[in-house]
Amino acid sequence: MKTTRTPKSAPTRPDTHEMVVVHRGLRREARLLVELVAAVCPGDTTRARILADHFRDYRLGLHNHHHGEDEHLWPPLLARVDLEADLVLRMEAQHERVAATLTAADTALTAWERTAGEAERDTLAAALAEHRAVLVEHLDEEERSLLPLAARHLSPHEWDALGEHFIANTPKPKLLLFLGIALEDADRAERASMLAALPPAARLLWYAVGRPAYDRRMRAVRRSTASTAR
Repeated sequence: MKTTRTPKSAPTRPDTHEMVVVHRGLRREARLLVELVAAVCPGDTTRARILADHFRDYRLGLHNHHHGEDEHLWPPLLARVDLEADLVLRMEAQHERVAATLTAADTALTAWERTAGEAERDTLAAALAEHRAVLVEHLDEEERSLLPLAARHLSPHEWDALGEHFIANTPKPKLLLFLGIALEDADRAERASMLAALPPAARLLWYAVGRPAYDRRMRAVRRSTASTAR
């Protein structure tokens, strides 16, 4: 009997694991900011400026990531869940706490960047440590409880709106930096999946421009000769 092959159907549920990969990079950078700032010698304003610039980029990436969730994740979920509505509202409240810790760190950063004073450095390191603690609590719960909920209730198109929001609201020169932050600790399969989702021209740009620039950036930030993202 002759059979006909049906074309492979499009996925009906989003692959939310990509957010786990992004979170991994955010956790790492939050941890390293605490460690790197705490290690700066008093008076080293050159080093302070390098880390201040890196913090501001990190803050921008995290802000745009969370703003995308505020705009495109919480509203559809709240419209479709009942018993889990408290979880979604808790995620929203955690975003506000994370934003508050970023504001506190930014205030401390402004005071430290000018003189790289020891007392100002220690105040900033403490603010960054508080930020990291609040962020990690949020990301852990989001991965444990919220992402499975999103996988059940959102379409792939709705999920993709998060990434589209991030791209639309992030300056193009910064997009390759944030891609590098996500790819750095990704395993081979995760890296292949994220790069495969990019247009061919964007993949070429990553390999030709983005990856070398990311390695240079992280060597300066971390004072390391080790290679980073692939």
